[in-house]
Amino acid sequence: QVQLVESGGDLVQTGRSLRLSCEVLGPVGDVGDMAWYHQVPGKQRELVCRIAEGGLPEYGDSVKGRFTCFRDDSKYTLWLQMYSLKPEDSGVYLCNADVRREFSFSWYPYWGQGTQVTVSA
Repeated sequence: QVQLVESGGDLVQTGRSLRLSCEVLGPVGDVGDMAWYHQVPGKQRELVCRIAEGGLPEYGDSVKGRFTCFRDDSKYTLWLQMYSLKPEDSGVYLCNADVRREFSFSWYPYWGQGTQVTVSA
């Protein structure tokens, strides 16, 4: 069974940095687009960054210049390096990936459970 496993969420002070990771596990044939989303209760899920296999990342407006998104296709892993964190960056960060399972030609979107980031003022 394909799973996305996120880690790295923590409680940090304003201005500090944090690195999140998302690993795609299971019978994976290939991984296409990978992305991080930010979820806050009562608000729409917001794109943080998206990066295609072998491609360059694109970022949401609220994180441009502060966050960096990168991936290792040999490890099916996506990272999110977060700098200059603000209280409004608090929330659950969810990983999303388009995955083709082994011995299959079909692609499906998968989501992780999310990792909690809390930035104190």
